Amino acid sequence: MFTLIRGSTQDDQNGISSFQALCTSLSARVGTGNLAGVAMAISVGGPGAVFWMWIIALLGMATGFAESVLAQVYKVRDSHKEFRGGPAYYIQMGLGSRWLAILFSVCLFLGYGLFFSAMQANTITDALNNAYTIKTHYSGLIITVAAGLIVIGGLRKIARFAELVVPVMGVLYVITALAITIMNYQLVPDMLMQIVQSAFGLQEAGAGALGAAIKAGIQRGLYSNEAGSGSAPHAAAGASPRPNHPATQGYIQMLGVFFDTLVLCTCTALIILLAGTSGSGEMTGIRLTQDAMTHHIGGFGLHFVSIAISLFAFTSVVANYAYAQSNLRIFNLDTKAGNIGYTIAYLTMVFWGSNASLKEVWGAADMALGLMTVVNVTALILLTPTITAVSKDYFRQRQAGKTPSFSKDNCPVQGNVEPGIW
Repeated sequence: MFTLIRGSTQDDQNGISSFQALCTSLSARVGTGNLAGVAMAISVGGPGAVFWMWIIALLGMATGFAESVLAQVYKVRDSHKEFRGGPAYYIQMGLGSRWLAILFSVCLFLGYGLFFSAMQANTITDALNNAYTIKTHYSGLIITVAAGLIVIGGLRKIARFAELVVPVMGVLYVITALAITIMNYQLVPDMLMQIVQSAFGLQEAGAGALGAAIKAGIQRGLYSNEAGSGSAPHAAAGASPRPNHPATQGYIQMLGVFFDTLVLCTCTALIILLAGTSGSGEMTGIRLTQDAMTHHIGGFGLHFVSIAISLFAFTSVVANYAYAQSNLRIFNLDTKAGNIGYTIAYLTMVFWGSNASLKEVWGAADMALGLMTVVNVTALILLTPTITAVSKDYFRQRQAGKTPSFSKDNCPVQGNVEPGIW
């Protein structure tokens, strides 16, 4: 793994580096789910929801590997000669099912192209309104313009932006959470016991609390790390991995699920639970996290969370654009007119989301995510022989002391791959 990380910053003219692909996928993963989503899970399902978020993350690392491997195997070159790919591509090329590929692409456009970006913008404007009483339509307009300036530069510009912002904001957030945990170390044992007891319905309210914890933990955990939903493969497909083998990117992308849920979501849970609050049972969102941080470090906590969520969510807004744009080719819309039309629709939804109600936006986002996950997981199951063959090919070369490289002639896969890539 350390060897893969050392080579992950190298790119070439065909694609972005593995590290840039990881940061791009993290910029989509790391967003409102980590701060607002965790708060919502705890407020609805209690502390036990955190435990089920951990479980879904461990399972998600495996699905994250599988979908990223397939994205690399079945990637293509777009009109700009850059790599593109994702579930719609491996469904169409690997399974030969165009109707299922189109179904996934439609779900993706609704989810990442429209509703998810709207939801991220909604959280930013809500946090800024709560902290600084900035009217949502003003902050929403700024977000929309800033996003537009970045996304018109394409995947490479989005990847460079993510590479600069994601590591810095992630490290700062982790350091802050660790400091808060150390300051409240005497409360940690009781908090961990509370998480476990609540996770299995051992506290008051019994089975009702257990069901709420499992539902909230899995729902918000899946939304946060996106494993199995088919989103991260779009970033994974854009990479030129070193060594040049699909399994390389699969292992790199596994780190994204680990860092997103087991690290960042846990940090937010610690901040909230160590403050002695679990919400009111309503969808309190980012304001619960802001209140908890203020409890720990005073008035600065409100500002810190407002800045953090703005950066977290804004990187998600621009990464979501790249995910949906990569599927324009499925509809034969990878043209200037097609890109302009999609960009206008995307920016319109960002502005709408800035002013919409919290429940409206989250409900639409959950629906789209569920549809995407069902289609993508079905494809992963059907393409298991390819995933297994590629993984064995990688390990066989490693065990022989070779630097892994991939060739479809030496590792037969289902369906067809793009000529000239492998």
